[in-house]
Amino acid sequence: MNFNDLPKKAKDSASAAIDRAREAAENLRVNIAIAGEQKNIDKNCVAIGLWYVSDYEGEIPEGVKELVDAVKASKAKIAELEASKTARAEAAANAPDDDEEEEKAAGKPCPICGEISDTKFCPHCGAPMGE
Repeated sequence: MNFNDLPKKAKDSASAAIDRAREAAENLRVNIAIAGEQKNIDKNCVAIGLWYVSDYEGEIPEGVKELVDAVKASKAKIAELEASKTARAEAAANAPDDDEEEEKAAGKPCPICGEISDTKFCPHCGAPMGE
């Protein structure tokens, strides 16, 4: 191996690596553009399908009837789930606060140091706990 050729070989290797990196970057750019166009196709197909399911006035062809029925069933399930979510939120808003119940069971906080106790005097600082 000739040490005089080493800088030329290093330069050639670096140049080849740069070319590969540029090619990879270009491929990535093209792949991202392809993915963006595919996303546009998917979005438009979904829009067409949603229009078809919601606004189509004629008789639904046999080829898509099962799919349209599945969409309608899913919409009904979503409405049911939304209603249950609302009911749970209302129930939670009307439910007693668990922290208050736990605090009552364990005692009350000391007006001076905040220590929880069910005694007449705070076991931590000795202050009267009040009524």
